[in-house]
Amino acid sequence: MTLITLDNIFLAIGDRRLLRDASLTMEPGERVCLIGRNGAGKSTLLRLITGAQQPDAGEIRYKQGLRISQLDQSLPVTGDETVRDYVAAGLAHLQTLIEDYRAQAAKPPGDNSLKELEALQLRIEAEGGWHIDQRVETVLTEMNLPAGQRMAELSGGWRRRVALARALVSNPELLLLDEPTNHLDLSTITWLENRVRGYQGSVLFITHDRAFLQRLATRIIELDRAHLTSWPGDYRNFLHRKTEALEAESRANDLFDKKLADEEAWVRQGIKARRTRNEGRVRALEAMRDEYAQREKPEHKARISIEEADRSGRKVIELHNIAHGYGGEKLIDRLSLKIMRGDRIGLVGNNGVGKSTLLRIMLGELHPDSGTVKLGTNLEIAYFDQLRRELDPEKSVVEIVGDGRDYIRINGKDRHVVGYLKGFLFTAKRAMTKIGALSGGERNRVILARLFTRPSNLLVLDEPTNDLDIETLEVLENRLVDYAGTLIVVSHDRAFLDNVVTSVLVFEEGGTIQRYVGGYSDWARRGHGLVDKESPKAGGDKSGGKNRKRPAQNNKLSYKLKLELERLPEEIEILEGKAAELESRVSDPAFYEQPFEQVQPVLDELSATRETLERAVDRWAELEGMQEAMQ
Repeated sequence: MTLITLDNIFLAIGDRRLLRDASLTMEPGERVCLIGRNGAGKSTLLRLITGAQQPDAGEIRYKQGLRISQLDQSLPVTGDETVRDYVAAGLAHLQTLIEDYRAQAAKPPGDNSLKELEALQLRIEAEGGWHIDQRVETVLTEMNLPAGQRMAELSGGWRRRVALARALVSNPELLLLDEPTNHLDLSTITWLENRVRGYQGSVLFITHDRAFLQRLATRIIELDRAHLTSWPGDYRNFLHRKTEALEAESRANDLFDKKLADEEAWVRQGIKARRTRNEGRVRALEAMRDEYAQREKPEHKARISIEEADRSGRKVIELHNIAHGYGGEKLIDRLSLKIMRGDRIGLVGNNGVGKSTLLRIMLGELHPDSGTVKLGTNLEIAYFDQLRRELDPEKSVVEIVGDGRDYIRINGKDRHVVGYLKGFLFTAKRAMTKIGALSGGERNRVILARLFTRPSNLLVLDEPTNDLDIETLEVLENRLVDYAGTLIVVSHDRAFLDNVVTSVLVFEEGGTIQRYVGGYSDWARRGHGLVDKESPKAGGDKSGGKNRKRPAQNNKLSYKLKLELERLPEEIEILEGKAAELESRVSDPAFYEQPFEQVQPVLDELSATRETLERAVDRWAELEGMQEAMQ
């Protein structure tokens, strides 16, 4: 049965039309991604679905009793409440129903009160609401969350996990995710992918992370020029079919325009021709003029230019035995590195491991605790994160990018600031807007626009992709590929790294920083793991076991330990499979409708399996450490 239907929806905000004759359906078991430019109205469409906003015209129909939950784009506000309390708030509506039921049950019996009591009972039972505490504990166990920890003590990535648990605890049939990967590190993104992929309900999500999109989407809905278009299949299929559709639209428009020009020429013939002209042909021409006037032109494409300086010296940056840390914790230990002219390096690691710190050391903004840093000659540096810190919210976009000038010089030519900003998708009106009134994606575009007016031969980008739409990302990638200088990028966008860099510097398990040829995917195929600095639990693993390194064979351990080490990978795989099977069982909405004596043993088995799995992984890590120490 169809979960939700949007039928001929119209919506405008002010003089801006967001949706026109828009239709959409969601079926059970679908994972649908909603894509479109920043500001096109994607988040507004989610608000229409939840009922937080009403359309100007059209109809929205829901399956009876449909349960919808949403993971908001913004992170949960931190406070003194515990993780358990925050997750339990996702069942507040059920708690209200139970309180209403108890209040009705306490009234003297009567026809109306019995009917209301029965209706409340049916609603509570339909949502499995009689065991709220049990359901909260189940989700906390499934997602390995620190139930008693305060929300204020958690990192952004773990708060995102808790927010997802709150959205899932009600067992929604339709889960809405608005940019769920924003500001998450790589391990948490991988964990989130696995969690959403295994979810039994339907998911409608918005994302600019193309790797996340490619892995999860079974269908794509595009919001383009106020219309919704459904594209079956994954993102690669969408790109292929969208290109074909745009080419067909262009050919059809060209034929139409030629025919219109021919008809206009005919109607402008001399007096004799006008006297004998066909009135039906004239009416057809008038209809063509109307159609042309109403044609929705393709939106202005992003165009990005980068002002490049003269070539730098051959050696750009050299680090020798760099060590640095904070509060007694060492983030960088004895790192030596040479960056040569033309290198394109991506810094890869989870949050809190020291990527931005390393960038600042490389650029001379921060002195390391020990070691030496040498910068090359003739360097012209453009640093993305530095401009982010310098944005004045009271200045307009034009003032920030033009530094008070009407014209800027790009590639040897003077360009008006407003014309230059059109390439970054700012209309003339929007270019006059103050920075404080812009969205996150718009602010990032302002920073890029200002950054690229500065002549550079060393471009340093610290998380440049946050909040950018897919189209802008792809245009930025294409321009960076053509950049002749040296490029250093910090990003959690795996597709962006694969498309832009030629080597990666990775903060790996064990506290080492290693350099590898290729992009993120080339490194990931090696099976190595990332160091994790943000787990709220000792030994916490946000990778869900996917990034664990498997032990190598060892001939220097004792015979008994060698056999144990050889046996552990298979044992770990079996335990992981068993845990996955149990997680699948408890994820089934029907699971919670069973009696307590059937539910609790499964939960206990899942908890015991996870504990056994963690012990096996810890033991494998111990034996591997012994092996490395003996080599």
